[in-house]
Amino acid sequence: MMQISETVKHIIIINVIIFVGTMAIGNGTLFYEWFALYFPKNDAFQPWQIITHMFMHGGFMHIFFNMFALWMFGTPVEQVLGSKRFLFIYFSAGLGAVLFQLAYYYIQYVPNYNVLIESGLSPEKIKQMLTTNEVISGTTNAQVSILKDIFPAFNASMVGASGCIMGVLAAFGMMNPEARLMLIFLPIPIKAKYFIPGIIILDLISGLTGQSFFSPSNTAYMAHVGGALIGFIIMWYWKKNQFNINRWY
Repeated sequence: MMQISETVKHIIIINVIIFVGTMAIGNGTLFYEWFALYFPKNDAFQPWQIITHMFMHGGFMHIFFNMFALWMFGTPVEQVLGSKRFLFIYFSAGLGAVLFQLAYYYIQYVPNYNVLIESGLSPEKIKQMLTTNEVISGTTNAQVSILKDIFPAFNASMVGASGCIMGVLAAFGMMNPEARLMLIFLPIPIKAKYFIPGIIILDLISGLTGQSFFSPSNTAYMAHVGGALIGFIIMWYWKKNQFNINRWY
């Protein structure tokens, strides 16, 4: 068993404490209302959620698999890079995940919103119907159809450290391309240089098509892609500039 590194240990402890607090306070909903990341056009959005959602989780299995992956891949990455650069990758990947997922929502939301405005609906009425999920009298069937299309994006919320961990996973893959990895439910060893890009490609396909392969259908797939891409870019830049990573302990 690999000894857990200090920064990874503290991140896991923080996640567990917040998870316990989520379950114990406010019937499991109060923390989600405060700390989950909401769509910026939604009144529930607050700036701090950009960071706090990275420590929130939707259930026991969600936090278990995320923390297991953090221990498994984060520890060797921190042992090589040191705590400061590990944290840089971790939170940069988390922010990249936010950027990609919110951009994906905006791509769905903005064109349809503009069509609704052009059709004669006021911003106030649009927001009211999206918030309450109730149709105002006089709204046409075509407008209702568009509202249904953007309702999921407007009311979306995001929790979890998955984007951060995907960045760490990408960094691990670049540092250990020949390491053999496998999924718990598919025990076939595959080299990291094939396994990790494969996982990212599946996430991208799921995000674009809605087809889920290994994760629940409500997974923020574009957040996974964004986190992994940022982790890859950072490690690629460091390797390209021939940084001596052995001195980063």
